[in-house]
Amino acid sequence: MRTLTHLAPPSYNPYYLLRVYAYYRALLGSVLLLMFQGGIAANVLGSVHKELFFYTSSIYTVINVVTLSLLWRTRFLPSQKYLFTLLLIDLIAISLLMYSSGGVANGLGYLILIAVAAGGILLHGQVAILFAALACIAVVSESLYRFIVGRLESNTLFSAASLGILIFIIAIAFQYLTKKILASTLEAQTQALNAAHLQKLAQQIVERMRTGILVFNKNHDISLANQAAMDLLGLSESNHKLQDIPALERKVHQWQASRHYSPVMKLEGSTNEIKINFSPLDTGDDADILVFVEDNHAITQQAQQLKLASLGRLTASIAHEIRNPLGAISHASQLLSEAETLAPNDQRLLEIINAHCKRVNQIIENVLQLSRRRTSEPQQVNLNTWLQNFVADYQNSKSEPADIELHCLTSPIIGPFDPGQLQQVLTNLCDNGLRYSALATGHARIKIVSGIDAKQQRPFIKIIDEGPGINADNLNHIFEPFFTTENTGSGLGLFICKELCEANHAVISYRRTPDGNSCFHIQLAHPERAL
Repeated sequence: MRTLTHLAPPSYNPYYLLRVYAYYRALLGSVLLLMFQGGIAANVLGSVHKELFFYTSSIYTVINVVTLSLLWRTRFLPSQKYLFTLLLIDLIAISLLMYSSGGVANGLGYLILIAVAAGGILLHGQVAILFAALACIAVVSESLYRFIVGRLESNTLFSAASLGILIFIIAIAFQYLTKKILASTLEAQTQALNAAHLQKLAQQIVERMRTGILVFNKNHDISLANQAAMDLLGLSESNHKLQDIPALERKVHQWQASRHYSPVMKLEGSTNEIKINFSPLDTGDDADILVFVEDNHAITQQAQQLKLASLGRLTASIAHEIRNPLGAISHASQLLSEAETLAPNDQRLLEIINAHCKRVNQIIENVLQLSRRRTSEPQQVNLNTWLQNFVADYQNSKSEPADIELHCLTSPIIGPFDPGQLQQVLTNLCDNGLRYSALATGHARIKIVSGIDAKQQRPFIKIIDEGPGINADNLNHIFEPFFTTENTGSGLGLFICKELCEANHAVISYRRTPDGNSCFHIQLAHPERAL
């Protein structure tokens, strides 16, 4: 599994921690000022220099309130200089308050530990140690000054030294803990980014899969459906329940009842066959159900292609073997027809032999052409322009006039198909349409209609003729090899058209128009998902 080594984790922002500390600073200054003004602990707070304590606590409180309001009004990433300045103000203020209240013995000096702990968290590396050293110097210097001027007992120096040692211990401990917490936080953020990327990647893979994926819960609410499933099942954004797909709901009930069901189904109002498979995502009756949705036509098409590939090699070998004796028969009949003593009845028999030799030779040519068919190379074809060029070239190539009416319902119409193979398919269908129209009406006329299916968003081409059409008994056989209703036909024309369409992920079918005319309908693949 790929890791996100190229993604940089977000930088550490001490804004929120600083805001909490700003609350503490404002509260500390306010409480000390109120206690001093209210005479609470008068023997401690400002016991030596009342004015110094008052002015220091007042200024300190104002600074803290202003700092807190700035943090509320403007959200920013504080620099190390800014943080060091704030902590230095705390150190100076607490040192003056401690000095004005009688020194280390009054307990105010221990408030410096909180500032040092905050420095260990907010400041980086040696800057935090520097701040701890300044705090230690402030505490020890204040005690030494009092000792020199004779206002402090010698045993109080031990308390100052102990506080200095504790300051360094607090600074080092909090700096170590901060590094650990920061490393864990950054690792968690990196893993969150990795998980989010993998989730997005999985979502994109599922969305772009050609196999439809559908997930529903015990209440038959659809919780997930990728684009392929929505296209195959005809779903829209408003469909959220299986009740919107009655055919699938019946299959679900069959599967839940006995686990035995037919995996192939047809949607109402559609001729497409869909293959489905169910799989529970967890054990228990309340587990979500995963449904795999596939186009059964595409599956059978792949199986048929494998079968026809083997059959093609076999028929090509047979065709080669037949061609030699057929050539000998045709050559012998030509030599025999040149005989002067040939009776009229025998001449008729030779004509029959030659006619059938030509027919068999045409079948062999079609078989060899089918076996030598090159691999399809579908391209995005603009059918509006391509069909106009095809009609013009086709009419110019015909020795007899051909009336072809072209209608492109929208513009542009983009469809994936190999241009050479599309030309071969349409040429065959146009030949058949013109021939049958001429036989039925005496006028060789066809109509070509191109557009985009509104439901499936797939382009289509219709070749409509005025011939008698195909009988209902023959509809299931018209695309089979060697099936023909004419004595002179080889029965491979429509079969080759079907093979070329399937090689380009298109579907060819026969139907009647609302006017009753004969129509061959080619449904091309979706232009964005076929190539």
